[in-house]
Amino acid sequence: MSIFGHTLPLSADQLRQLGRVGVLLGGESSEREVSLMSGNAILDALRVAGIETVAIDLKGNSAAIEQLLNADIDRAFIALHGPGGEDGRIQAVLEFLNIPYTGSDVQASALAMNKLHSKQLWRGIGLPTPDFEILSPNSNWVQILESLGGSAMVKPAHEGSSIGMAPVSSAAELAEAFTAAAALDSSVLVERLLTGAEYTVAIVDGVVLPPIRLETDNTFYDYEAKYIDEDTRYICPCGLSESKENELKALALTAFNSLACKGWGRVDFMANEAGEFFLLEVNTVPGMTSHSLVPIAAAAVGVNFEGLVAKIILDTLPS
Repeated sequence: MSIFGHTLPLSADQLRQLGRVGVLLGGESSEREVSLMSGNAILDALRVAGIETVAIDLKGNSAAIEQLLNADIDRAFIALHGPGGEDGRIQAVLEFLNIPYTGSDVQASALAMNKLHSKQLWRGIGLPTPDFEILSPNSNWVQILESLGGSAMVKPAHEGSSIGMAPVSSAAELAEAFTAAAALDSSVLVERLLTGAEYTVAIVDGVVLPPIRLETDNTFYDYEAKYIDEDTRYICPCGLSESKENELKALALTAFNSLACKGWGRVDFMANEAGEFFLLEVNTVPGMTSHSLVPIAAAAVGVNFEGLVAKIILDTLPS
């Protein structure tokens, strides 16, 4: 028994209901390699649980329907990261084919994937997120940087895994970072750089898992810190007081629900020097690699990787 109730071993009836599970992985986004790592870890866990599985490396939008039909699956575990996998497109294809899938639906996936629209929604309902500006080739770099306090973070609106992100502290750096980010995404934003601690909070089927504090010796928690470095520190318990941890968890759930997300996901935060929390983004298909955060949070409450994966796929069954 765990915080999710009974998950493993699965009963014969559960295995029958689940049928053949397709793990969607790879794809063609800039996060392909991370997706392959996540997907293969999920495949191994599903097989340990006795579930019939097949790996489906989607090769592009035009071939997706044919690949899914040929795989003859009963449901899908989405392990695709980035555009095409987290932005509602594959979710729409699966709904068209009447194939149940893990995680958030088309609309929530699209909204959460867009950092700009997420921040605009949160501002509209009074949730805290760092001050930001939308960038264009005609932006006044000096004025924008001054309005954000002199230090900022440039972000492509639709990329994940910190791809295309860059900290800046001069107008020249801002212009250069915009050019690099704009090569990846048609929408680029820049937000005030906060210098407090970084936290992440995982949510699985409405259960808010213990927050993790992230520490890296890199300039920020970038792609290398997330997937390559062995000295990135994942601190859980995160060191907050009980009241501050409860505040962070409540804010995570409110932000997750505000985008109509469901199933599972992860909410990322920065704190300022005063310890106030600010929303960065919601990830609707978080990583599931050896460095990934949702499995670390689950382990903190006694749920191993196989049990976590089983819970996520079981949520695709009718309630």
